[in-house]
Amino acid sequence: MSEKMKKGIYILPSLLTCGNMSCGYLSILSSIDGDFTKSAWFLVLAVAFDMTDGRVARLTKTTSEFGVQLDSLSDLVSFGLAPSVMMYQLVLSSMGKVGMAIAILFVLCSALRLAKFNVHAQNDVVHSSFMGLPTPASAGLLLSFVLSYELFADPGQSLSFKTIPILMKSMPLFFKTMPVVMVILSLLMVSSIPYYSFKKMNLSKPKTFRLLVLVVLLLFLMITFPQNIIFILFSLYIFSGLVGIGVKYYSAYKKRI
Repeated sequence: MSEKMKKGIYILPSLLTCGNMSCGYLSILSSIDGDFTKSAWFLVLAVAFDMTDGRVARLTKTTSEFGVQLDSLSDLVSFGLAPSVMMYQLVLSSMGKVGMAIAILFVLCSALRLAKFNVHAQNDVVHSSFMGLPTPASAGLLLSFVLSYELFADPGQSLSFKTIPILMKSMPLFFKTMPVVMVILSLLMVSSIPYYSFKKMNLSKPKTFRLLVLVVLLLFLMITFPQNIIFILFSLYIFSGLVGIGVKYYSAYKKRI
């Protein structure tokens, strides 16, 4: 880390982290009850808490070893166990032992990803990007799929929200390939593929007019097509790492020839 982490418990960031874990647990209960839309929205709240607690800790200079460990435990519940249970109940349970194995693999890879991050944090290893797909991103793709798929499966519900027709027509295909997608997400989490870290963004510095326009456009799309845009954003983020590593290897290949 840029400065040595303090020892002790800081109330505000810890409360936000506990909010993250609470949402993860409520998501699990909702999945068990078969309410997958509610389960996914609880995970959206968990992502919001996860994005907030670390930023609050850095702004208030209350980053601590306790906070790092609590954050990882919360992430394991909210972005490892909760999405795994949700997808098992929705998709994987019909596959028997294979589906159970995929669900367990997702949880194990989430735990390994978080453990690797903790080791780097304790050793003061600083990266300009995440090494491996972050657990909130993998969970984000799954929860956003559920939100979009529920609109497709329930025409009455979809009348309350605007949707992107081309994307909605693809939902049955995404549903069929979801077991494979979960395996790929699991492997990406334990890989060394770099992913951009939004924690490096400093929103207090002056930004370009183009970035402001992009943010306004993104907010407009989020309000207009909330479920679909969340799915597209997480998909693009996951593909960004694969495209980046592909470009890197292609450039190295071109140099050799």
